[in-house]
Amino acid sequence: MNDLNALLEPGMLVRHPDRPDWGVGQVQSNIGGRITVNFREEGKVVIDGARITLVPVIEP
Repeated sequence: MNDLNALLEPGMLVRHPDRPDWGVGQVQSNIGGRITVNFREEGKVVIDGARITLVPVIEP
């Protein structure tokens, strides 16, 4: 699993690097490298953390 993905916790905001059209997503869970994210424009998606490095979003 990617080291950055290992730090993701429920409630954190992220973007998918290859799908900017999905908008910002909120991490629902991160179990064994499978990260469930609820994206504003796409809904709930399970990401394989070994293949995709999600980008953390810092919002003021």
